[in-house]
Amino acid sequence: MLDLFEYLRRWNAGQTHARIAAQLGIPKSSLTQLLKTLVCRGYLEYDPASKGYFLGPAVVALGQRSVETRDLVSVAEDVLADTAHATRETCALNLLKGDLSEVVATASGSHRLHYTMRKGDVAPLYATSGGKALLAHLPDEMRRDYLARVSLEKITPQTVDSVPALEAELAEIARTGIAFVVEEFMPGIVGMARPILGRSGFPLAAVNIALPIARYDAALKRRCLNALEDAVLMLRERANLG
Repeated sequence: MLDLFEYLRRWNAGQTHARIAAQLGIPKSSLTQLLKTLVCRGYLEYDPASKGYFLGPAVVALGQRSVETRDLVSVAEDVLADTAHATRETCALNLLKGDLSEVVATASGSHRLHYTMRKGDVAPLYATSGGKALLAHLPDEMRRDYLARVSLEKITPQTVDSVPALEAELAEIARTGIAFVVEEFMPGIVGMARPILGRSGFPLAAVNIALPIARYDAALKRRCLNALEDAVLMLRERANLG
């Protein structure tokens, strides 16, 4: 598939089924289904007049998404440090990694008792605030595919364990833009998160705050949610996401 994309990019002009098959050495029968699938998914476009195939908008979006994510990660540490200072709680930037969320930047809280998140930490999407924020804002097809195959392992007694319950929660997160978990991944820990959407609307990342439940009250909740909102705005501005 990469050979096909690179071939079309090099020529920057429509290429016919026969020419693609000859140049790349792909059997015509196999190529027919591949081209049909790529056109349906927007990775290729087909011009009936010339019978030529061109790179489609999904390829451009894929490249743009990669650049946007890289830019977000590059500016995250200073923003997270400000968020941790404002709340005195631990915060992190999380990226989608298959069926997991991965911590790619973090700043620790200043309380003696605080939750620790480290770069490289991964967790199931359904069990953390950052993961749920990402999951709720995925394109419908991706989210349906995930929900059809996921096995909701009970990590703690509070972990969501039914797809209908998770779907209802994701719908609310999509409506409000805020994800919460209470002891679903780690006993005694509360998490909250907001997504960071790219120009296409795809969830590039999620910024979250995690704290001990013993310290959690209405005032701290408001302070953390305000800090998350500020963090998302600052990350978008510094990463030039508009």
